[in-house]
Amino acid sequence: MDTYARFPVELERGRGVWVWDSAGKRYLDCVAGIAVCTLGHSNGRLKRALSHQLGKLQHVSNLYRIPEQEQLAAAITNRSCLDRVFFCNSGAEANEAAIKLARKHGHVVRGIEQPLILTAQASFHGRTLAAVTATGQPKYHQGFEPMVQGFRYFPYNDTAAFEALLNQCEANGPAVAAVLVEPLQGEGGVIPGDPAFFRRVRELCDEKHILLVFDEVQIGVGRSGDLWGYEHLGIEPDAITLAKGLGGGIPIGALAVKQAVDHFRPGEHASTFGGNPFACRAGLTVLAEIERRQLLKHVRAMGVLLQEELAKLVSRHPGLLEGSRGWGLLQGLVLRPEAPSAPEVVKAALAEGLLLVPAGTQVVRFVPPLTIKPRHIREAVKRLERALITLA
Repeated sequence: MDTYARFPVELERGRGVWVWDSAGKRYLDCVAGIAVCTLGHSNGRLKRALSHQLGKLQHVSNLYRIPEQEQLAAAITNRSCLDRVFFCNSGAEANEAAIKLARKHGHVVRGIEQPLILTAQASFHGRTLAAVTATGQPKYHQGFEPMVQGFRYFPYNDTAAFEALLNQCEANGPAVAAVLVEPLQGEGGVIPGDPAFFRRVRELCDEKHILLVFDEVQIGVGRSGDLWGYEHLGIEPDAITLAKGLGGGIPIGALAVKQAVDHFRPGEHASTFGGNPFACRAGLTVLAEIERRQLLKHVRAMGVLLQEELAKLVSRHPGLLEGSRGWGLLQGLVLRPEAPSAPEVVKAALAEGLLLVPAGTQVVRFVPPLTIKPRHIREAVKRLERALITLA
């Protein structure tokens, strides 16, 4: 079906941070499948682990205990503030699970008949009907009305506006079940969360027994330089959603929660493929490699280098570029309104052998494999500069 505006490139193989198309041209990949290929392409340990798993079991269904699933759940909870995990196949499915859990929380904890969920403007939570309704960008709603009821939107990082919306919703008694928010908005323009804003949201959620859910689908699993995005904000959420980088390229999603808010009971939520042995082996391998290779320390260092190189680029092209922002290896280069659009820059970069992805119309996003090296970052910025010059 005609659902993608694809570039006229057929990617055929990859190794590390490089991919090759069917014509043999090599590209430096700073997209990584949109923040998915955590360990890069054709990683040896991931290949061996998955080949070994295929020799045992790839799928059995959740009718039975799955050791790999239990091991991955333990790997996540032992490294986080969460206690229990539900596995699915994607970020949208993880957010769907969170939305269902939030509604049940509203019913059983707050006694709300028609619970509301508050999400941020310019957010992105997925493409299923409930997840796209949670997404605070009207352009994603157009043509799919009526949207799912029960969502309200607040300006990201705006404490006064958030409190006003919460008070408005709660004016006649408990009404809000949960706040679903990204620690750093990715698709919305690579906008980092303000710690002071998030601290106040945590306080208000605690006061009113409202569930605080972090969508870490893009920023989680080491991309920020910490294993989890919430670590940057100095607070603990009640739940987080994960996907993208967790499987290193194999589809997997997860909702991780604190035990006190685990309201699901057998039969209330499920997934045929979720948490199968193959996908969980991928997740176990990714987390083990992040630890073995000390990739969190590496990501922090590479994030600083990328910020420095982008700052130099901005200083050389002040008429086109405003600056950059982000955490770790999720960085956005902000274009001036009069500059070519982000999709135009991404297209020009493709011609220079560099893969990038837009985050809206004015931000070019860098989400490379976490294994990227200093020479690759410098080469990426050089190629991007050549692309900008062709558009100037």
